[in-house]
Amino acid sequence: MSFSPVIQKSYDTDILIIGSGSAGSVAALAAADSKYKVTLVERYGFPGGTSTQMLDTFYGFYTPSESPRKIVGGIPDLIVNQLNKSGDIFLRPNTYGAGTGVNYNPERLKLVWDQLFATRGVEVFYHSTLVGVEDTSEVKSCVFFYKGLGFFRIRAKRVIDASGDADYCRWAGLHFERAGEKEPAQSLTTTFRMSNVDLEEFEHAGGKKMLKEKMSEAFNSGTHALPRKEGSAHEMCQPKCISTVAVKVVDRNALDLKELTEAEIEGRKQSFIYEEFFRDMVPGYQNSKVIGLSHQIGVRETRRVYGLHRLTKEDCMSAKTFEDQIFLCGAPIEDHRKTKNGSETYWQYVPDGGVYGVPYGTIVPRESENTWVVGRCFSATHDAHASCRSMAQTMSMGQAAGFAAVITLDEDQDAKDISISTLQSKIIQNGGILEMPEEIADTSRDGWGKYL
Repeated sequence: MSFSPVIQKSYDTDILIIGSGSAGSVAALAAADSKYKVTLVERYGFPGGTSTQMLDTFYGFYTPSESPRKIVGGIPDLIVNQLNKSGDIFLRPNTYGAGTGVNYNPERLKLVWDQLFATRGVEVFYHSTLVGVEDTSEVKSCVFFYKGLGFFRIRAKRVIDASGDADYCRWAGLHFERAGEKEPAQSLTTTFRMSNVDLEEFEHAGGKKMLKEKMSEAFNSGTHALPRKEGSAHEMCQPKCISTVAVKVVDRNALDLKELTEAEIEGRKQSFIYEEFFRDMVPGYQNSKVIGLSHQIGVRETRRVYGLHRLTKEDCMSAKTFEDQIFLCGAPIEDHRKTKNGSETYWQYVPDGGVYGVPYGTIVPRESENTWVVGRCFSATHDAHASCRSMAQTMSMGQAAGFAAVITLDEDQDAKDISISTLQSKIIQNGGILEMPEEIADTSRDGWGKYL
């Protein structure tokens, strides 16, 4: 017996963004600064995706070198500026290898996204899940489900897939690679937060170096069933609180219902094993407790679309530039792999503290004329993806896609035929950075103020 959903309501828009993670939210803000109607649809009840569900640090704004440069700007700066106004950021030094991080309050960030959507007139639908695509060439018809309404349709002239899992591309029949088909997919991580940490005692006892030694000791001795020898625990904006990236769940396909369910259960189990470890073995944590887990387990890769260009490891490690580049990246390859000895993360840096350009073709699916794909499902190989998935870069993808969608409507062009020089000029006019700056950035704790 076949199932044909009954459409309860239909909407029309000019630019539809599916997914309100860091990439989709910025895409909506970029596109909304125009004469066109912009609609943003999100399956959860709040915006931000990974930026608010599980993390509290933007990486990728700065190169991770001894002479750091700030290489991302534009709308991503606007987001951080808004957080800075309420005292909800600080710059965290390059203690774990990925460069200076912009630490923020994820709960405040939800409000910032909401307020900016309202200011720019973005139509937002929360609690709505994409369940199908009806392709009518000129206009894309997307079917969503909301439990209080049932199935509803949104017809759009342009679509930006920011779903993280390339859900739109999958339903539309566009080609993609599944993580794990060629190289092992990166591990999954439930992040957790702890309160009542005596950070002064922790630092006095040796800080990060001491924590690494304690984790290795617990892993090797088996006193605590840790999944890895290393992991990060860092200060939050909230006093006496820390956030972690320590849990490691492997051999689970995040696109498989049963396996993702198992991963969620395992991630929670590991989080509380870590709580016992911290309380038992780490100075400063004796009286601390877990106060929250990530909204869902963190997924690093599932589907990666095949675009007009596919970013490769060679592109990244040769610091390659492109005539059609739309942003810069200096982040290392950070591949969270499955290993037997607990030394789980593979790092490889762009030589000499350099950067590479990311071409426009990486966000345009090769079979589509009016679709862009941004965020962790963009067009890249496994290794290149492990470098270019930082949130400053995914926000930059969204910025470029939002501007591109507007330009194609203005000029009656398709995504493949857009004037790259026009797009690049728009990015630069709005504060985006397309060339390596000469000035060394101020990455002190309060150094962000110079970018206001």
